[in-house]
Parts: sequence; structure tokens; C-alpha cells
Amino acid sequence: MSKPVKEMIVREILSGLGDRKDLVVLDVSKVDAIAQNQLREDLRKKGVTLLGVKNTLARLALKESGIDSIDQILAGPSTLVWGGEDIVGLSRELAERAKKSDKIAIKGGIVDGQGVDANGIEQISKGPSRLELIGQIAGLLLSPGARLAGALLGPGGIVAGQIKAISEPEEASEEGGDAA
Repeated sequence: MSKPVKEMIVREILSGLGDRKDLVVLDVSKVDAIAQNQLREDLRKKGVTLLGVKNTLARLALKESGIDSIDQILAGPSTLVWGGEDIVGLSRELAERAKKSDKIAIKGGIVDGQGVDANGIEQISKGPSRLELIGQIAGLLLSPGARLAGALLGPGGIVAGQIKAISEPEEASEEGGDAA
């Protein structure tokens, strides 16, 4: 492959990655062509890109984007996978597919520009996604206010009920006194 062709492929990888610092590296060499195309199509519907590329070209592209810690992962047949909502959703999807098919192997990945091995990707897939974390944080922020409102309304409601109960017999006696 000539140097201009290699540079063109590296530029294509860089344009596909954009400013992403999260990706997963798979070994799908044992998967037949029909199943690979089906995998690509299924993941493309979810906004995920699969790119089978030579390791040397992947290293060059990733090095240009500021990612150096992937050398151990890029050994043997490699497919770069990126996209989706976040790295947790991507790793969760790929981990599920790897469990279903023994022909797909997760080799590792990059999370926020740092290299992660296959076990790290597996652990990330078990964590909460970005939206789940936002929901948890919102719940934590709102819970003290809800507890405070409940505390203020709880005793206040009891006191109001007691005052009403005390005032009702007086009203009943006042109404009865006027009629006589």
C-alpha cells in the first residue's frame, strides 16, 4: 500500500472518530462475512460504527488524535468500534453480543483517552449509563427537599387537624347557644 493511500485511510479514520476519546476494539475474525454484515447493520441502527483496519494504520490514526495507550490491544485482527450514546451503552451492547457469540471477542478499548483491557470494558458495561447517572444525581439533589417538605407538612397537618378538632366543638356550642 502506497504512502498516500495510507495517509488517506488514516485521515478517513480520524474523520470518522472526530473528537471521540472512547472506543472498543473487537476481534471478529472468527465471524463469517454474513454475520459481520448483520452485526454492522444492527449496530449502525444504534449509531455505532465498526471499522476493520490494519493495526499500523489504526495506531497512526489514534496517535494523531492523542491516544497512545492502545499498543497492547492492537495485536492480531482488530475492529475499531465507536459511537452510540456513551461508552457504557457501547460496551454493554458489545458485551452482550460477545456473550451470545463465542466468535466475537472484546480485546479492550479506550475510555477518555486511556487504554482499558477486556476486563475493564466488561466492568464498564455493568455500570450505569450517562442518563442513569444524571437521574441518580437529580434524585439525590431533590431528596433532601422532599424530606424537608414532608417533615414540615407532617407535623403541620397534625397541628392543623387538632386545632380544627378543638374549634369544632366551640362552633357547635356557639350555634346551639344562639338557637335557645
